[in-house]
Amino acid sequence: MSGSGTFTRRHVLSLSATAAAGALATGFLRAGQAADAGGQVLPIPQLMETRKGEPLRLALRKGRHTFGPGKTAPTLGISADYLGPVVRVRSGEDVAFQVSNQLDEATSLHWHGLEIPSHIDGGPHNEIKRGATWSDVLPIRQPAATTWFHPHPHGATGRQVYGGLAGMMIIADGGDRERGLPSEYGVDDLPLILQDKRFDRTGAPVYNPGMMDRMHGFQGDALLVNGVIGPVATVPAGFVRLRVLNGANARNFNLRFSDRRTFWAVAGDGGLLAKPTELTSLLIAPGERYELLADFTDGRNVSLVNDPDPSHGTMAMPMSQQSAPERLMDFRPDAARKPEISRLPGALGALSEPDVKSAAAWRTFRLNAMGMNMGINGQPYAMDRLDFTAKLGSTEIWEIISADMPHPFHVHGASFRILSSNGRKPPAHQAGWKDVLLVEEQAEILVRFNQPASSHHPFMYHCHILEHEDQGMMGQFAVA
Repeated sequence: MSGSGTFTRRHVLSLSATAAAGALATGFLRAGQAADAGGQVLPIPQLMETRKGEPLRLALRKGRHTFGPGKTAPTLGISADYLGPVVRVRSGEDVAFQVSNQLDEATSLHWHGLEIPSHIDGGPHNEIKRGATWSDVLPIRQPAATTWFHPHPHGATGRQVYGGLAGMMIIADGGDRERGLPSEYGVDDLPLILQDKRFDRTGAPVYNPGMMDRMHGFQGDALLVNGVIGPVATVPAGFVRLRVLNGANARNFNLRFSDRRTFWAVAGDGGLLAKPTELTSLLIAPGERYELLADFTDGRNVSLVNDPDPSHGTMAMPMSQQSAPERLMDFRPDAARKPEISRLPGALGALSEPDVKSAAAWRTFRLNAMGMNMGINGQPYAMDRLDFTAKLGSTEIWEIISADMPHPFHVHGASFRILSSNGRKPPAHQAGWKDVLLVEEQAEILVRFNQPASSHHPFMYHCHILEHEDQGMMGQFAVA
């Protein structure tokens, strides 16, 4: 996605005038401003359920999409004009899939968060050539969780994801009703894919990273939820589950409600927490997912806003240094919609303490910029270099050091528990299994290796700022 010139705040206001009537001159409603502006309805991605005997068919293709009132713009999508469907699978099933590449270039499709063997992980070694179809079977053998899928071709991931190639996957186990969790898709169980964009004067998204963008990550000045600016969701006047995915290339979102009401985290990247965890704000890094419960019993309209990013480093991210909260979307409770869930659930599941004594090895990874290149432990990524081999069935302690700025660190094919972050124990909402962690300075994680990975199709570990990944802040490992 490219174009001449960029969308200024004035242009964003013009694009979203109908979606945010009465907004301030910046083009965004501010926290505390009444959430009574008109806006387009929150788009809910098509729910694609797997059926026995039928493969999951996904097509990576070109499309056209309207991000706000106005002209359509050229985009990319997965079986859609922009973004993709929400795919729901069940824990314990084997899902045959067919991914067809209808783009003008090679790509891949990474199943981010799935614990599966490396030959079907969808990393850069699983290239799908132009016009080709990739077929195999996904063995779903993990607890209920919110995961996602996106391209992972080396050197082009940032551009392709920014263009619109991303979709959410829900792993279900049939136990939500018993746990007291909302589960009616599109009604009280909502997918929220957060992104940001720069637009040219025609309303088309621009992706043309300059030197500063390559250093800090490409960020936009317009915020999107499910592909549109400032949408409105009408919800039951009770508890609603928000499955939040940070699908941005580089931006951290610092979420809260405009009236500073309490909400609860019930799950992270790898699945459910032991019990709901009370929050008033949530920082979510690129690639992370959280399942949140919001209580709309009071019937009041409220906005979800993005506060300034509190993370910091010796290299600041200039696009994320906004001086005031920015409106992401509005919620309008409807008293006529009877809520299925009207009280906060109790215990959600067992979550044992990390077994540090089980660790078979200790490794250190330093994420650093090397001039205009990126690397880990002083080396940029090389597809033909295997960085190490872990033992199948083992656990290891990894120390990750961010040498110059905060980096979201992601591991393929494996989940981990956070042991410490900047010398402190993780907060309760980060106490479960994860696959992405924002490392501000230093962190220690306990990684488990339950899936095999050959040297021909290794697993990746990398910074999830996609411009950093594309420039070489990535390594790869085998599991045997």
